Amino acid sequence: MRPAARAEAAGRPAPVTYWLSHAWLGTHVEPGVALDVSDGLIAGVRTGVPTPPPGATVLRGLTLPGLANTHSHAFHRALRSTVQVGSGTFWTWRETMYQVASRLTPDSYYDLARAVYAEMALAGITGVGEFHYLHHAPGGTPYDNPNAMGEALIAAAAEAGIRITLLDTAYLSAGFGDRPAQYREPDPHQLRFSDTTAEAWAERASLLKGGGHALIGAAVHSVRAVPADQLATVAAWAEERQAPLHVHLSEQTAENDACLAAHGRTPARLLADHGVLGPRTTGVHNTHLTAEDIALIGSTTTGTCMCPTTERDLADGIGPAAALQRAGSPLSLGSDSHAVIDLFEEARAMELNERLRTRTRGHWTAAALLRAATADGHAALGRAGAGVIEPGAPADLATVALDSVRTAGPAPRLAAEAAVFAASAADVRHTVVAGRHIVRDGRHVLVEDVPAALASAIAALHR
Repeated sequence: MRPAARAEAAGRPAPVTYWLSHAWLGTHVEPGVALDVSDGLIAGVRTGVPTPPPGATVLRGLTLPGLANTHSHAFHRALRSTVQVGSGTFWTWRETMYQVASRLTPDSYYDLARAVYAEMALAGITGVGEFHYLHHAPGGTPYDNPNAMGEALIAAAAEAGIRITLLDTAYLSAGFGDRPAQYREPDPHQLRFSDTTAEAWAERASLLKGGGHALIGAAVHSVRAVPADQLATVAAWAEERQAPLHVHLSEQTAENDACLAAHGRTPARLLADHGVLGPRTTGVHNTHLTAEDIALIGSTTTGTCMCPTTERDLADGIGPAAALQRAGSPLSLGSDSHAVIDLFEEARAMELNERLRTRTRGHWTAAALLRAATADGHAALGRAGAGVIEPGAPADLATVALDSVRTAGPAPRLAAEAAVFAASAADVRHTVVAGRHIVRDGRHVLVEDVPAALASAIAALHR
């Protein structure tokens, strides 16, 4: 029996060789690279291979490590365009979000998430961090399977062919109360988010099973949604499992003001005082920080996930990403509310936002922005060692066309700059996960018609 046939019979991915016309190897663009893949991992990287070896699968364009979407709320995809009618703030946008959340069931969430994750695969995303807090039925009654919603997301990612880190989220209160250290009970829309206590959250989250394409992590929704005296329970759960821990941090000034009034300290300081910050923790947004906050986040090596397309869509503001990185906070990127799903847009928006704010150019090189979109993003999701094209790394790849109307023209040595500063998700031609072709020539091989799947799943929530 041939090696490929033996691997298939054993249920493992067959060995395969990919020939990359151009590959991003972390520091430069290398022409003519052959990747030998075995058991879903890169077994060898051969440079100086000018033509495809016999039997190799050809990927023409610039092949990058697969992209990491570090922060996602899959159901927010159903809000696209709907929330662009009229005006308002984050808080008025949230009311529309609650309406969509109230209509989801495990079956309809699976349908929507499968389509959303397929859209991500089409955009070159091979791993997603799903910040999941939609746990129970409307009214807060647990499903017979208390993790039915989370398991629907894990199954949806598998069907779409991408990896998922399910960041199961503690969401216990509606915000700060009128007196110090007091919190308001969840409002009717939030009842399905809440497990009532951090201990009950931990008990339910402990039933989730990872493995294969799925990892299980934890999240604190925000300092307004988890009472301060329960933060340590969530942090301890993650520490015990060495799991990633994420938290929405200082996204709006109103939250900062309320935290100061309730506790006499900023959200970052409150989280630090209760053991939440640290190298396995990622603060999402980190928008409205004091100089002390920035130093605190950096000194604890807490990561920062910037979501520029959502932050600008919600009029939240521009976070101090450059200062955070200088302080020691690794940067990653997320599409969050999915106003668009395009990690190239997120990467360049981080740089261009900083240019607008400072009126100077060149805060990050294309290489640094690609690292945020790949290796550092995957590390924030608990997959250290992913996001690089090196032996031993997962064989997760994304190939960007270099002959589209957006990318044609630059010399191949500038392909990384073309990808970051000009390409879009529409320029992704191939996506490979664990050595398996998920997107081939711009078409998803597992979900036959992704636009139709999105349209059907979203229409069902707006009837």
